[in-house]
Amino acid sequence: MTDHSTSDFEQPATAPEATAAGDAPADAAATPDAAPDAPTSDPLAEAERAIAEQKDKYLRLYAEYDNFRKRAVRDRQDAEKMGMGAVMKGLLETLDDLGRVAHMTPEGADTKTVLDGVAMVEKKLLKSLAGHGLEVVDPANAPFDPALHEAITTAPAATADEDHTIAVVYQVGYLLNGTLLRPARVVVRQWNG
Repeated sequence: MTDHSTSDFEQPATAPEATAAGDAPADAAATPDAAPDAPTSDPLAEAERAIAEQKDKYLRLYAEYDNFRKRAVRDRQDAEKMGMGAVMKGLLETLDDLGRVAHMTPEGADTKTVLDGVAMVEKKLLKSLAGHGLEVVDPANAPFDPALHEAITTAPAATADEDHTIAVVYQVGYLLNGTLLRPARVVVRQWNG
Protein backbone atom coordinates (compact mmCIF):
# COMPACT_ATOMS: atom_id res chain seq x y z
CA MET A 1 0.00 0.00 0.00
CA THR A 2 1.08 3.45 -0.61
CA ASP A 3 1.37 6.08 2.02
CA HIS A 4 -0.62 9.13 1.01
CA SER A 5 0.27 11.28 3.94
CA THR A 6 3.06 13.10 2.14
CA SER A 7 2.75 13.57 -1.59
CA ASP A 8 5.63 13.81 -4.00
CA PHE A 9 3.75 16.47 -5.85
CA GLU A 10 3.47 19.00 -3.10
CA GLN A 11 5.62 22.06 -3.49
CA PRO A 12 6.63 24.43 -0.78
CA ALA A 13 4.90 27.81 -1.00
CA THR A 14 7.89 30.04 -1.67
CA ALA A 15 6.52 32.18 -4.55
CA PRO A 16 5.43 35.72 -3.66
CA GLU A 17 1.70 36.29 -3.49
CA ALA A 18 -0.06 37.95 -6.39
CA THR A 19 -1.77 41.26 -5.69
CA ALA A 20 -4.93 40.31 -7.54
CA ALA A 21 -6.11 37.41 -9.64
CA GLY A 22 -4.12 37.29 -12.92
CA ASP A 23 -1.77 40.16 -11.98
CA ALA A 24 1.97 39.70 -12.21
CA PRO A 25 4.10 40.16 -9.13
CA ALA A 26 5.35 43.65 -8.52
CA ASP A 27 9.05 42.81 -8.99
CA ALA A 28 8.45 41.16 -12.39
CA ALA A 29 7.81 44.53 -13.97
CA ALA A 30 10.83 46.01 -12.28
CA THR A 31 13.30 43.47 -13.68
CA PRO A 32 14.68 44.41 -17.08
CA ASP A 33 15.33 40.78 -17.97
CA ALA A 34 11.61 39.94 -17.98
CA ALA A 35 10.71 37.97 -21.10
CA PRO A 36 8.36 39.80 -23.50
CA ASP A 37 6.33 36.63 -24.14
CA ALA A 38 2.98 38.24 -23.40
CA PRO A 39 1.60 40.79 -25.90
CA THR A 40 2.08 44.27 -24.55
CA SER A 41 0.02 46.11 -27.21
CA ASP A 42 -3.39 47.47 -26.53
CA PRO A 43 -6.14 46.12 -28.87
CA LEU A 44 -7.78 49.56 -28.98
CA ALA A 45 -4.52 51.19 -30.06
CA GLU A 46 -4.08 48.52 -32.76
CA ALA A 47 -7.60 49.14 -34.05
CA GLU A 48 -7.03 52.91 -34.09
CA ARG A 49 -3.77 52.41 -35.98
CA ALA A 50 -5.50 50.17 -38.53
CA ILE A 51 -8.28 52.74 -38.97
CA ALA A 52 -5.72 55.51 -39.45
CA GLU A 53 -3.93 53.41 -42.11
CA GLN A 54 -7.19 52.73 -43.95
CA LYS A 55 -8.17 56.39 -43.77
CA ASP A 56 -4.78 57.37 -45.18
CA LYS A 57 -5.16 54.84 -48.01
CA TYR A 58 -8.68 56.12 -48.72
CA LEU A 59 -7.57 59.76 -48.81
CA ARG A 60 -4.67 58.94 -51.13
CA LEU A 61 -6.94 56.92 -53.41
CA TYR A 62 -9.54 59.70 -53.44
CA ALA A 63 -6.90 62.31 -54.31
CA GLU A 64 -5.51 60.06 -57.04
CA TYR A 65 -9.00 59.53 -58.50
CA ASP A 66 -9.76 63.25 -58.33
CA ASN A 67 -6.52 64.03 -60.18
CA PHE A 68 -7.35 61.35 -62.79
CA ARG A 69 -10.85 62.80 -63.27
CA LYS A 70 -9.52 66.33 -63.71
CA ARG A 71 -6.83 65.11 -66.11
CA ALA A 72 -9.42 63.17 -68.16
CA VAL A 73 -11.65 66.26 -68.42
CA ARG A 74 -8.68 68.40 -69.44
CA ASP A 75 -7.53 65.81 -72.01
CA ARG A 76 -11.02 65.57 -73.49
CA GLN A 77 -11.28 69.36 -73.75
CA ASP A 78 -7.85 69.53 -75.39
CA ALA A 79 -8.83 66.81 -77.88
CA GLU A 80 -12.06 68.66 -78.71
CA LYS A 81 -10.12 71.88 -79.27
CA MET A 82 -7.60 70.12 -81.51
CA GLY A 83 -10.39 68.42 -83.48
CA MET A 84 -12.30 71.66 -83.92
CA GLY A 85 -9.09 73.41 -84.93
CA ALA A 86 -8.45 70.80 -87.63
CA VAL A 87 -12.00 71.16 -88.97
CA MET A 88 -11.80 74.96 -88.95
CA LYS A 89 -8.42 74.94 -90.67
CA GLY A 90 -9.90 72.79 -93.44
CA LEU A 91 -12.77 75.24 -93.88
CA LEU A 92 -10.66 78.38 -94.20
CA GLU A 93 -10.08 78.07 -97.95
CA THR A 94 -13.77 77.44 -98.51
CA LEU A 95 -14.61 80.48 -96.41
CA ASP A 96 -12.21 82.55 -98.54
CA ASP A 97 -13.93 81.35 -101.71
CA LEU A 98 -17.34 82.10 -100.25
CA GLY A 99 -16.14 85.60 -99.36
CA ARG A 100 -14.98 86.17 -102.93
CA VAL A 101 -18.37 85.13 -104.31
CA ALA A 102 -20.27 87.17 -101.72
CA HIS A 103 -18.26 90.35 -102.43
CA MET A 104 -18.47 90.30 -106.21
CA THR A 105 -19.59 93.56 -107.73
CA PRO A 106 -22.92 93.44 -109.54
CA GLU A 107 -21.33 94.87 -112.69
CA GLY A 108 -18.64 92.19 -112.96
CA ALA A 109 -20.81 89.20 -112.04
CA ASP A 110 -23.26 87.48 -114.26
CA THR A 111 -25.56 84.68 -113.12
CA LYS A 112 -23.35 81.91 -114.49
CA THR A 113 -20.29 83.22 -112.65
CA VAL A 114 -22.17 83.42 -109.35
CA LEU A 115 -23.62 79.92 -109.78
CA ASP A 116 -20.22 78.50 -110.70
CA GLY A 117 -18.68 80.17 -107.66
CA VAL A 118 -21.33 78.76 -105.32
CA ALA A 119 -20.95 75.28 -106.84
CA MET A 120 -17.18 75.51 -106.36
CA VAL A 121 -17.65 76.53 -102.70
CA GLU A 122 -20.05 73.63 -102.10
CA LYS A 123 -17.63 71.16 -103.71
CA LYS A 124 -14.67 72.40 -101.63
CA LEU A 125 -16.74 72.41 -98.45
CA LEU A 126 -17.92 68.82 -98.95
CA LYS A 127 -14.39 67.71 -99.82
CA SER A 128 -13.01 69.33 -96.68
CA LEU A 129 -15.69 67.80 -94.47
CA ALA A 130 -15.28 64.39 -96.14
CA GLY A 131 -11.68 64.49 -94.93
CA HIS A 132 -13.09 64.58 -91.39
CA GLY A 133 -15.46 61.64 -91.91
CA LEU A 134 -18.60 63.30 -93.30
CA GLU A 135 -20.55 61.34 -95.93
CA VAL A 136 -23.53 62.62 -97.91
CA VAL A 137 -26.60 60.37 -98.05
CA ASP A 138 -28.19 61.13 -101.44
CA PRO A 139 -30.36 58.07 -102.19
CA ALA A 140 -32.02 58.97 -105.50
CA ASN A 141 -33.65 55.84 -107.05
CA ALA A 142 -32.19 53.64 -104.30
CA PRO A 143 -34.28 51.27 -102.14
CA PHE A 144 -35.82 52.93 -99.09
CA ASP A 145 -33.82 52.28 -95.90
CA PRO A 146 -35.53 53.51 -92.71
CA ALA A 147 -32.16 53.54 -90.93
CA LEU A 148 -30.87 56.21 -93.32
CA HIS A 149 -33.97 57.79 -94.86
CA GLU A 150 -37.03 59.61 -93.56
CA ALA A 151 -40.13 59.23 -95.72
CA ILE A 152 -42.12 62.44 -95.80
CA THR A 153 -44.73 61.18 -98.26
CA THR A 154 -45.36 58.51 -100.87
CA ALA A 155 -45.81 58.56 -104.63
CA PRO A 156 -47.38 55.90 -106.85
CA ALA A 157 -44.94 53.43 -108.42
CA ALA A 158 -45.30 52.65 -112.15
CA THR A 159 -44.28 49.00 -111.71
CA ALA A 160 -43.95 46.49 -108.88
CA ASP A 161 -40.15 46.67 -109.24
CA GLU A 162 -40.23 50.34 -108.19
CA ASP A 163 -42.09 49.56 -104.95
CA HIS A 164 -40.29 50.99 -101.90
CA THR A 165 -37.73 52.92 -103.94
CA ILE A 166 -36.99 56.62 -103.59
CA ALA A 167 -38.66 58.91 -106.12
CA VAL A 168 -37.49 62.36 -104.92
CA VAL A 169 -34.85 63.51 -102.43
CA TYR A 170 -36.02 66.70 -100.74
CA GLN A 171 -33.03 66.98 -98.42
CA VAL A 172 -29.84 64.92 -98.39
CA GLY A 173 -28.73 63.24 -95.18
CA TYR A 174 -25.32 63.03 -93.56
CA LEU A 175 -23.23 60.37 -91.82
CA LEU A 176 -20.23 61.19 -89.66
CA ASN A 177 -17.80 58.27 -89.39
CA GLY A 178 -20.68 55.86 -89.99
CA THR A 179 -23.06 57.48 -87.48
CA LEU A 180 -26.21 59.08 -88.84
CA LEU A 181 -26.28 62.83 -88.22
CA ARG A 182 -29.41 63.55 -90.24
CA PRO A 183 -31.55 61.20 -92.34
CA ALA A 184 -32.27 62.02 -95.97
CA ARG A 185 -35.84 63.31 -96.38
CA VAL A 186 -37.40 61.52 -99.29
CA VAL A 187 -40.55 60.61 -101.22
CA VAL A 188 -41.00 56.83 -101.46
CA ARG A 189 -42.68 55.06 -104.36
CA GLN A 190 -45.46 52.67 -103.42
CA TRP A 191 -46.99 49.99 -105.68
CA ASN A 192 -50.73 49.67 -105.29
CA GLY A 193 -51.14 46.92 -107.94
